[in-house]
Amino acid sequence: MREAMFIKKNVEKWTTYQQEPAENPDETAERFITLIDDLSYAKTFYPRSKVTHWINGLAASIYQNIYQNKKEKYTRIFSFWKYELPLLFKKYHKIFLFTTLIFILFVCIGIFSSIHNPEFVRGVLGDQYVEMTEDNIAKGDPFGVYKDENPFSMFIRIGFNNIGVAFKQFIGGFTLGIFTLMALWQNGIMLGSFQNLFFQNGLGFKSILVIWVHGTIEISSIIIAGTSGFILAYGILFPGTYTRLESFKRGAKDAAKILICLIPFFIVAAFLESYITHLMSQTYDKNGSGGMPEWASILILASSLFLIIWYFVIWPIKLYRRGFYIQNNGILNRLNSDND
Repeated sequence: MREAMFIKKNVEKWTTYQQEPAENPDETAERFITLIDDLSYAKTFYPRSKVTHWINGLAASIYQNIYQNKKEKYTRIFSFWKYELPLLFKKYHKIFLFTTLIFILFVCIGIFSSIHNPEFVRGVLGDQYVEMTEDNIAKGDPFGVYKDENPFSMFIRIGFNNIGVAFKQFIGGFTLGIFTLMALWQNGIMLGSFQNLFFQNGLGFKSILVIWVHGTIEISSIIIAGTSGFILAYGILFPGTYTRLESFKRGAKDAAKILICLIPFFIVAAFLESYITHLMSQTYDKNGSGGMPEWASILILASSLFLIIWYFVIWPIKLYRRGFYIQNNGILNRLNSDND
């Protein structure tokens, strides 16, 4: 085929590729393959022609676009965890504070009630669980419940259970937060009663070293899941300048992001409970062998607490004070970006 005929046959297509962006990734891939075929033909028959350089430039442009989009995907994930999620959470710090205070109040009620009414613990935790725990304490193995199950099976069961608890608190937002409040009440009362059971048997400090190795992240995540439910309820109850439907959509979107991003934290908490708490419980059995040193427990507990406070409280405030914010279209921006 003569060069002039080759150009006449394809010039309209090349011009379209150059001037009009592809509508979807499939079309981009199809254009790239077509240009590679044309480029191979042109290099074979017209290696020094200007049209060969033109086709090569078009193909290179599409290739770079594909590469940049791929890079952007991973950059987007990094940006979301480093900037977007903390800034989103900063927006709802007051709701987070409210949820935290409510949960602490419920825990205190559980502690107070179990101190003044020994039967209250049985009503909350169940006779079987209380009797099993008391029996373990009497045998010198107070945390034996954490050693009775295969660690991997325990990891799977606890992980799914915690995610399910969090999801129920989120769904509770659709009831204007009533079911979310009830879920926090139930978990808070159980935690207060459970913890006081060990304090009444002189194992308070030891229980903190064992239980809160995983409990720090687990309980914090449950509180944050409750926050997501209240965010959803807030969007329904207080639309502000938006229509109620638009406010609900925005609140649901933000709450869902917070809930989904808790999954890695629940996985870490499940791992700590299944494997690390499993080892720590052996430290306090009647033999005291095969466990972990107390300093390791304190280090994990302190690191977990620091992680939660830093990521969900301190870091969002720092970003906000530096002028970072998320636009309505979801794009990260910064005030006075030229002045650091």
